[in-house]
Amino acid sequence: MYFVSPTKGVMSFERMYDDVVDYIEQYPDDDYKLIIGTDSHTKDYVLFVTAVVIHRKGKGGRYYYTKKQDRKMPSMRQRIYHEAALSLGVASRLAAKIARNGTSHLNVEIHLDVGQAGDTKDLIREIVGMVVGSGFDVKIKPDSYGASKVADKHSK
Repeated sequence: MYFVSPTKGVMSFERMYDDVVDYIEQYPDDDYKLIIGTDSHTKDYVLFVTAVVIHRKGKGGRYYYTKKQDRKMPSMRQRIYHEAALSLGVASRLAAKIARNGTSHLNVEIHLDVGQAGDTKDLIREIVGMVVGSGFDVKIKPDSYGASKVADKHSK
């Protein structure tokens, strides 16, 4: 799995993680959130984009993204579940590294591309339950900018 930084180019998962840690170490007393969100776009196939955002509260941030192409899915429900699963996979890998290196104070949030308006409203409780049950904080639209803005930007 590789990630793309808009400013630094293509990098491995390990290099992306190291870059996040370097970013935090520049101003270690600031507050940070580590956000993971996935969005998808359907063409003849489905393009999934998972974004990792390190947000220095009140002072900007950096982001990285990875893309995965998959076969067309028969339902929106299946696609939304797959988006959540991709986010959980990346978040779990990051959380494991965070636990090992001493940045365990870092708050990890999963941003879901579901909200009260639109076709996804019936899925909110199920998908949010899946994420919370996995031990992560969760945001939905309109607060889920990791998925609905950052990942969305690269999924089209």
